[in-house]
Amino acid sequence: MSRVLIIGSNHQVSQEIGNALTAAGCPIEYAAGYADALQRLRMRAFGVVVTSPDSHIDEDLALLEEMRGIRPGVKCILLARESTPAEVIAALRARVFACFTPPFDPVEISTLARGAASDNQWRDDIQVISARPGWVSVRVNSRLITAERLMTFAKELNVKMPDETRAEVLDALHEILLNAMEHGAAFNPDQIVEVTGVRTKRSLVFYVRDPGAGFRLESLSHAATANPSHDPTSHIRQREEHGIRPGGYGLLLAAGTVDELLYSEIGNEVLLIKYLDPPTPSPKQ
Repeated sequence: MSRVLIIGSNHQVSQEIGNALTAAGCPIEYAAGYADALQRLRMRAFGVVVTSPDSHIDEDLALLEEMRGIRPGVKCILLARESTPAEVIAALRARVFACFTPPFDPVEISTLARGAASDNQWRDDIQVISARPGWVSVRVNSRLITAERLMTFAKELNVKMPDETRAEVLDALHEILLNAMEHGAAFNPDQIVEVTGVRTKRSLVFYVRDPGAGFRLESLSHAATANPSHDPTSHIRQREEHGIRPGGYGLLLAAGTVDELLYSEIGNEVLLIKYLDPPTPSPKQ
């Protein structure tokens, strides 16, 4: 496991991230600021750098360019005061490992940092195909840590949405993305899942396509959607018998948190649609 450098030694969030990493046995160091971080990178190798929670995204991206001039393979988990869609897209294009703005969850951040410290396959895991505010398309390798990385960017791209609405639609996307990676791609990192997010004035739409042969809903005995009314946990036995990870509630959860859940004919393409409150009209002058 490589060493993690945390910028912002006097910040409470940074200290909490460091404490969680230390408790998990991950070696860390703190840097007081950007200059100190660059000096430490010149002196020794760090696999992961976590930026200061007080920073701005444009500052962190400039720092990342300098850091990669010293350590080309360094991974960056970007913490910032706030974000705009354009800045999040810039972070995606710069191959930032993950992106967070307040409220910060030190446990979530430290868990991803620990995964990053052990990950040597990350560099090409997220490929940006097309990106502008309101429309982002990516191809991602089918790995669990890649799904968790992508969700940090999806959250930031929709940061202006009401918290409850955003949580519902992102929970649905997370479940569908994991289903695509597990059942469509068998968590094979050589297999690609395509994800597109589109924001209109009145809706948020996600399109997910996996490389699998698809499915028929009636054949999914391992999913909670197939449970008979008298046996609401029958899918658990099916999953145990077939050696599938615990779960099976993904389709049920997704269907219950978005307004429309549509599948292609063979079942390897999914549309998630969440309708938003219409924009408030501007008062007449």
